[in-house]
Amino acid sequence: MAVGKIERVKMFLEDAESFLTRGSSELEEGIRLNDQLKIRDAAEKLWNAVVSATNALILYYLDVVPASHWERRKFLDKLEDEVPEVERLGFRDRYGARERYLHQMTFYDGIIDPEMLKKEVDKVRKYIDDVKKLITDNPTAIAR
Repeated sequence: MAVGKIERVKMFLEDAESFLTRGSSELEEGIRLNDQLKIRDAAEKLWNAVVSATNALILYYLDVVPASHWERRKFLDKLEDEVPEVERLGFRDRYGARERYLHQMTFYDGIIDPEMLKKEVDKVRKYIDDVKKLITDNPTAIAR
């Protein structure tokens, strides 16, 4: 694997962690203050954590960084066909669920459900951890 690719994968994973940390803190503060805008911004940060982790996974296995959410879904679908663990872990479905709840419903539509959002933090954490595990447990990317 090329050094540039390794560094980009690491960068996406670091970004995912940063978005998760900031999003969780901002969510807690937004809920405590009943600040709708802060909660919506927190949801978008949590969504960006998923996007960054997904970029890392796709770059690692397919040597490409998706340009859109549609491309990410298509590449996740392709990965599910080629990597049994990606399919077993349901990354495409999980990506779509986080997109729906965090990006669309909370950030864009302004539907605030604090209990659901608290659960979403845990789901984002698990998503990132699963991506990291797939990358660490498989030190060689699929050759293209």
